[in-house]
Amino acid sequence: MRFDYDVIVVGGGHAGCEAATAAANLGAATLLVTMDMTKYANMSCNPAVGGVAKGQIVREIDALGGQMGIITDLSTIQFRMLNRSKGAAMWSPRAQCDKARFSALWRKTLENTPNLRLWQDSVNQLIIDGVGESRRVVGVRTQMGVVFTAKSVILTNGTFLGGLMHIGRNSAEGGRAGDAASHGLTEQLVELGFEAGRMKTGTPVRIDVRSLNLDKFERQDGDSEPQKFSFLSSIQPIENQQPCYLVYTSQEVHNTLRTGFDDSPLFQGLIKGIGPRYCPSIEDKLRTFADKEFHQLFLEPEGADTNEYYLNGFSSSLPWQVQCAALQQIEGFENVEIYRPGYAIEYDYFPPTQLTHTLETKLIKGLYFAGQINGTTGYEEAAAQGLVAGVNAVRKSRGEEPFVLGRNEAYIGVLIDDLVTKGVDEPYRMFTSRAEYRILLRQDNADLRLTPIGREIGLVNNERWVDFEQKKSLGESLKNFVQRQGVAPDEISDYLKTINSAPLSQKKKIADVLIRNNVSLFDLIEIVAPLKKFVTSHNLSREIVEQVEIEVKYSGYIEREKAIADKLQRLEEIRIPADFDFMNITSITIEARQKLSRIRPTTIGQASRIPGVSPADINVLLIYFGR
Repeated sequence: MRFDYDVIVVGGGHAGCEAATAAANLGAATLLVTMDMTKYANMSCNPAVGGVAKGQIVREIDALGGQMGIITDLSTIQFRMLNRSKGAAMWSPRAQCDKARFSALWRKTLENTPNLRLWQDSVNQLIIDGVGESRRVVGVRTQMGVVFTAKSVILTNGTFLGGLMHIGRNSAEGGRAGDAASHGLTEQLVELGFEAGRMKTGTPVRIDVRSLNLDKFERQDGDSEPQKFSFLSSIQPIENQQPCYLVYTSQEVHNTLRTGFDDSPLFQGLIKGIGPRYCPSIEDKLRTFADKEFHQLFLEPEGADTNEYYLNGFSSSLPWQVQCAALQQIEGFENVEIYRPGYAIEYDYFPPTQLTHTLETKLIKGLYFAGQINGTTGYEEAAAQGLVAGVNAVRKSRGEEPFVLGRNEAYIGVLIDDLVTKGVDEPYRMFTSRAEYRILLRQDNADLRLTPIGREIGLVNNERWVDFEQKKSLGESLKNFVQRQGVAPDEISDYLKTINSAPLSQKKKIADVLIRNNVSLFDLIEIVAPLKKFVTSHNLSREIVEQVEIEVKYSGYIEREKAIADKLQRLEEIRIPADFDFMNITSITIEARQKLSRIRPTTIGQASRIPGVSPADINVLLIYFGR
């Protein structure tokens, strides 16, 4: 047995698993402590990965050398690329997964990762050394009384810190259904000077699909040509997909649900935590959107070999009797049988403005927070934070430069900068609208943006690097070909007519034709013989062709956004000393001085994004620093 480690990760959820594998793959002796070794990366809510902006995050995790994309692909039962009708910056991959297989694959990955050991227990105390600003974490004590020491500790406790579940007027302690809550850490962290708060999330009823009439629902199949999350060529897209179904509520359903409002813990003040705005409970929807006659629900399988289905959009903490009665009034649900009702859960979190961009706490050196403990919601956001915390925990112990992604480099960079700069007043969820450089941060180019960085920090192995270099080379070859190869008017005249595009008056480069509306590179490959020969001879994948099409078609927008990003990046290069006293700058507002002193930004760019700090305040800082 070993009791001394480089990195200890507390919590085996999505953040913890990604943090532990990242640290171990960098060569650090790592220990992952979790309360239940049968539930690694458990999908407590919907067994799906990705979605709007979240899909981009998963591709970024994969590009950096993380695990979530690979495990998702190996457990996918349906794949869809969302927002295909919109611009490429909005395309977002989403996979419905086999819940049990996803968790089992994570366990297999963890057990076979060199340098990583596992321990089943609950951590209820941190071991702190030093006083004042020199305080640092040196280990943990578990509920069993075992002491493990380490150079760094990463807390990824999810909903387990002070977890309290609600169904109607009934409440019970728990981190999720069937699992105990965790106590001790919150109380200790508050004593150490941390600010803590309460948040809420919820989950819907689980249904036995055999009790439903599926013919009454609108079937929703996966993509006819499914893609995948991982950029590894050895991982293949799913072949046999399972369907999901669209379901609709009605006024009768709504009226039945309203009969339980008097017993709703949400409306009666029993729940003190703040819930997610973008994933509200069904009762919250009825209150907020009182004029809507129906709401759309998604009936989705929990796995390939189970009758358990998830009713997405029907999250609730109403009494179970009310939930059942309301479900029976949905067409096709008349004979519904459930495995368990929906419930709400409250838990402790720590405002993330108490962290640096490495996710290390400002109060205790060597202590990192990742996942829902930071007030975020979603498996993907948690996994991204876990990876960043895991890498930084190792790099700091080795005296290396911190690993920080900029807002112009990744959605992960946007996520973490939002958290540590702006904080959260409700569970944070990533959207494409949160990123100012959406056309740069697409899902298709995550590997081009981040795999070289992953290689530099040591997470990208040789297999991934060879794949990356080959794909990059083939993509550049195709891009050069379409920019160089001409096409005659008569070659594509019929095609241009079918898409209502003006005919060519003279020979044009393929790239010049491609930038027209409705022109598809896949169509041109079938029409233009030299192009088809080039693609066939080089055996170019659909992924490479699509990536080149996006880069050529949106080249003007991409270059313009790069120029804007480069201009704003100059503010990120103006550093602010760690011990700088903002209260001494009397020419900026009191509000700005107070918020700057609390957040302690490290650059002028970060300072400019703090709510309450105006452009005039930033101008004063620029003058003060001689810019």
